[in-house]
Amino acid sequence: MDFIRTYLERDVAQLGPRIPAETLRRLWTMLAHSQGGLLNAAALARALAVDGKTVAAYLDLLVDLLLVRRLAPWHGNTRKRLVKSPKVYVRDSGLVHALLGVGDREALLAHPVAGASWEGLAIESLIAASPRGTGAHFFRSSAGAEIDLLLKPPGQRMPWAIEIKRGLAPKIERGFHLACEAVQPQRRLVVYGGTERFPLSANVEAISLVDLCAELAAIGPSRPPGFGLAQPWPRAGE
Repeated sequence: MDFIRTYLERDVAQLGPRIPAETLRRLWTMLAHSQGGLLNAAALARALAVDGKTVAAYLDLLVDLLLVRRLAPWHGNTRKRLVKSPKVYVRDSGLVHALLGVGDREALLAHPVAGASWEGLAIESLIAASPRGTGAHFFRSSAGAEIDLLLKPPGQRMPWAIEIKRGLAPKIERGFHLACEAVQPQRRLVVYGGTERFPLSANVEAISLVDLCAELAAIGPSRPPGFGLAQPWPRAGE
């Protein structure tokens, strides 16, 4: 919490025009509450009692400071009606927990943000491990077809479709299959909270976060290091 206070009250003020620290903190906290949700700038503006342009400027600042990620939707060749809003993540899982007052492992596992926190950590880890030039998106149609993360390494024609599950016994939902039919990904993977690697169906494989990061890193030079993860996420079942 001291880091958050110092960052808002001193460091941000040195980087540009004066921004009310409390307003920026409230925005940051609201983004943590909606971790991994679709950006609704109008709702954020109403809650903060500011206009939409101000919210956009504050969000741009948090993105530029590597504190927040806007994950863009996939707009490949498909006939499905797709969601156009980006998904928004607080990039550091430890900051998510601090902003929400989650103090320990037991509190985290009982908190509604647990699944979204794990998803955010997985996405940041996978993007960081990916080769430079890798495209990162999510897929969601208006009918409910969804893929948590699409990674398209450079030189590869089609992306990898990655679903993220926190538990030890992941199950594939119908929406993932429907989305894969539209995207036709090169690989179909489910990252989960365990350590084993095994098939979930004829063309979908369950894999640990560590193993998939290693595979991505082996393709080529990874991205420059970004904002680090402040604390490890407990394994499912711990």
